Amino acid sequence: MMGAVRFLWNVTRGHRLKPWESELLKWRIETYSGIPAETLDRRAVMDFMWRERKGLLRFLKWTDEMDGFRRQAVKAQHTQEPR
Repeated sequence: MMGAVRFLWNVTRGHRLKPWESELLKWRIETYSGIPAETLDRRAVMDFMWRERKGLLRFLKWTDEMDGFRRQAVKAQHTQEPR
């Protein structure tokens, strides 16, 4: 779950109280849905998130999974014996 939280924290940097103003979040929504980023306001972002909630939850689960793989790789790298 921390990977999902980390993703959301990073994508809303500078706009955490108003995530719909985040240019990165707008860009992500635009590339995912095709909705032009400049047309995305609070209502459009919230509508998108509600309409795509299942896919978004699947994506956040995937980011958490990828974060787990990254943590495993870093841990394995640190436990190898020095040469």
